[in-house]
Amino acid sequence: MRPVHIALAVLVAAVWGVNFVVIELGLGHFPPLLFSALRFLVAALPAVFFVGRPKVAWKWVIGVGLALGVAKFGLLFIGMDRGMPAGLSSLVVQIQAVFTALFAAVVLSERPGRVRVLGMAVALCGIALAAVDEGTSGPVLAFLLVIAAAACWGVSNVLTRKASPPDALNFMIWVSTVPVLPLLALSLLFEGPQADLEALRALDWSGAGAIVYVAWGATVFGFGAWGFLLRRYPASAVAPFSLLVPVFGMSSAALLLDESVSPLRWGAAALLVGGVALTSLSRAGAPGAPVPEPVAPAGQLPPDASASRTPSTATSPR
Repeated sequence: MRPVHIALAVLVAAVWGVNFVVIELGLGHFPPLLFSALRFLVAALPAVFFVGRPKVAWKWVIGVGLALGVAKFGLLFIGMDRGMPAGLSSLVVQIQAVFTALFAAVVLSERPGRVRVLGMAVALCGIALAAVDEGTSGPVLAFLLVIAAAACWGVSNVLTRKASPPDALNFMIWVSTVPVLPLLALSLLFEGPQADLEALRALDWSGAGAIVYVAWGATVFGFGAWGFLLRRYPASAVAPFSLLVPVFGMSSAALLLDESVSPLRWGAAALLVGGVALTSLSRAGAPGAPVPEPVAPAGQLPPDASASRTPSTATSPR
């Protein structure tokens, strides 16, 4: 990769890692479901009027929009709102790689090779260690909500694999239109119109900046830049940079939010990142091993699968 493109890949990982800190700050201004709805609203408008019609069937746009936008991000935002630290969230959500591999094995009959199975086992050990650490220092329910969010992300990754969108940015923008109304309805039902109105009336530059960052920075810029890199280089060259996301996430949370990182949490990070690397970056080609599709790093929508595939080197960033 050219140095400028390496720098771009690192920048995207940094933007996505810091995104968890910004989510934490935004949750101080908005109820979680309302914040998630505003994120997708700003990501979709006005871009949806400039990207053309969806290039895949509506069932895939709606399916991914519900699984990723409503379920995954709704659960993630609620989990963080209920006390899951931003840095730990950026790490734990990486378990989506294991869920993706498991769901793909069931739905797509993709048999994981031995290296990938080993990677899943190592990643699960990391999650178990993180659960032990969180169980002694934080709310277990919030931890489980983020795990559930990762599982929903795995579902959306399999749906995206089936859809194989030819234009990643077009797909992401249209997917962003789907969750807005369901999330607003859920917010009115569970968070209440009074809480939503108070949050909107109290909107200030800090709250608006959080929305703009998660919508345009982390979603539109990050997704567009990642798709650009996947179109220029094999996925095996781009994918490893996604493993920097929890590094930036945990570091920025420690620096900006004063989140402590215990030795157990560092151990969990090493196991989880190592396991995800084995699960997602192991080469296809062994007997029974599938050719994986790239999926998006933490906190983002899944990128274009088909555009980045190469005959012999494609691997998944997850």
